Amino acid sequence: MRIIIVLILISLLVALGFLLAFFWAMNSGQFDDSYTPSIRMLIEDEYALEEENDTVSKP
Repeated sequence: MRIIIVLILISLLVALGFLLAFFWAMNSGQFDDSYTPSIRMLIEDEYALEEENDTVSKP
């Protein structure tokens, strides 16, 4: 029975550690990237295609 109490206390400490790490990451701005690099890469490809079509259509 004592081992269950010890395991519960250890799991609560680990959960508290993850919660503190999450709040630290939120406050340090690690999740502030609202425009991810993968989306930027796709948009840059669209601009490159538009520029290529503009140069081809203009004599």
